[in-house]
Amino acid sequence: MEIKSLSEYQEFSETSFKKQIIFQKQESVVFKLNFMPGQALPLHKHPGTQVYLLVLEGVGEVQLEEEKKKVTTGDVIHVDGDELFAFANTGDTKTSLYVFLNKIPDERYAKNI
Repeated sequence: MEIKSLSEYQEFSETSFKKQIIFQKQESVVFKLNFMPGQALPLHKHPGTQVYLLVLEGVGEVQLEEEKKKVTTGDVIHVDGDELFAFANTGDTKTSLYVFLNKIPDERYAKNI
């Protein structure tokens, strides 16, 4: 068993969102995305996997293909990895997402940013 504290993954940057890997086991990965106000994750896919996101703090806008939805603390999102996905912090405070991929599409998806 491994236990980690999310408080250890609080890195934010004024220049770009931050991605911090929490667990990487076999084919799955768990990471935290941290966004300052106005920062965004561009449209992209996670081929061959399922993506689950939990808004830990803050607010934002999720885009799935052409559809956009507002999200806030406590919201849980599921995305089929073959769909185009984006996220933007549309609030005036920091936003953090807890993300689980049930399969790592390739090594780029399991690296800190």
